[in-house]
Amino acid sequence: MQGRHPTRGTNYVSQRQTNRDFSTAGRRSSLHRLIATLVIAFGIAIAPLSIAVSTGASAATGGTVIAASQGTFGTMLIVGSGKYAGYTLYFISSDQLPTFGCTKKLVSLGGLAISCTGPSNDQTAEWPALTTKGAPVAGPGVSQKLLGSVFRAGIGTQVTYAGHPLYLFDQGPGQLTGEGWFEPSLPPYHGVWWLLTPAGLPLPWPGTLAPTTIADGRKVLGAIMLTGGGFKTAPVYTFSGDRGRKVACTGACAVAWPSVLTSSLPAATKSIDAKKIGSIRLPDGTHQVTFAGRPLYLYSNESAVQKNGQIIIAGSGNDLKIPGGTFKLVAP
Repeated sequence: MQGRHPTRGTNYVSQRQTNRDFSTAGRRSSLHRLIATLVIAFGIAIAPLSIAVSTGASAATGGTVIAASQGTFGTMLIVGSGKYAGYTLYFISSDQLPTFGCTKKLVSLGGLAISCTGPSNDQTAEWPALTTKGAPVAGPGVSQKLLGSVFRAGIGTQVTYAGHPLYLFDQGPGQLTGEGWFEPSLPPYHGVWWLLTPAGLPLPWPGTLAPTTIADGRKVLGAIMLTGGGFKTAPVYTFSGDRGRKVACTGACAVAWPSVLTSSLPAATKSIDAKKIGSIRLPDGTHQVTFAGRPLYLYSNESAVQKNGQIIIAGSGNDLKIPGGTFKLVAP
């Protein structure tokens, strides 16, 4: 948020330094331009805030209100009370309580110290935690049963929803700029950021598949994702352990290999055979993109190299074996 996150808008990665994570190239030197482009070109903004909450309940408990609002991608969770009323809420796929992908640990990049999270007003946190002073309160359309909290040292009591810790990101209320950020390895957040529905499910965008050339020169299939270096085409993978429409990559596997999610059939560039694109419904109700009938994944430890001023993604998850199968890059 402007004024709260001075690291944003600062190019703290040397152009001569080999970049080990494509999401940190120029991070966040182009963020404000990305925000302007998204808002102006694609109309990404949530509907005018209209929250009817029980202020008495909030005042009595001191708890932060969580509300629902209709946005570009559908009905999503927002903050319903206090200083950050109207701010959009996000979660990251690498948070799996009791462990966290988004932590307060400081990371030094180009001489600047940043952290993934911290208290709601933390100036060095990129994704400040939404905290509460009492039991969180459900606004209209939000399930009180899904609301919870987790105490984090140095942060406070963070609001959770359906077990997902909730975070802020935007510069002001009514903005939606954190959807679909892919942050693999440096900073070490290892996941994808999504909106959350009142049912406690990820609220993804449709997405787009496109070919991309990885570090060794091969052309592979990728998904266009938002990163600190702008929109990048991240390589996607299939898992040999999957059988038809039954996905075998769950639990810890799904943390390391986030599913490529979609809200509908994703788009494709002209060089991709759109007839091969599909989706399957996962047990939690979300939809995973498929290509030629195979479910697609991202790799949470994806790396990249910098060549001639360009960030080239390595495809570092290819041929990695885990119990039950092997992950492979996909020919476009």
